[in-house]
Amino acid sequence: MYTTRNFKTKKALKEAVASGVSVTVFQPNGDLFGVVPPDNGVVYLEGPHYPQAHTWYAKAVVKDGKVVKVT
Repeated sequence: MYTTRNFKTKKALKEAVASGVSVTVFQPNGDLFGVVPPDNGVVYLEGPHYPQAHTWYAKAVVKDGKVVKVT
């Protein structure tokens, strides 16, 4: 899954979440395969967005559709 903002680094994602920026997630082509990001739970993220090479991966907790914690 990706975040809606195209974070270049995991550090930038963590800083945004810590500072209170609203970060949501999506699954590219998820509608074709029936994959819907949960409103609450754990998701696994990667970035930056395709077609750039993925250089970071993260585990995140989503609450009410927004990322609240990144590890």
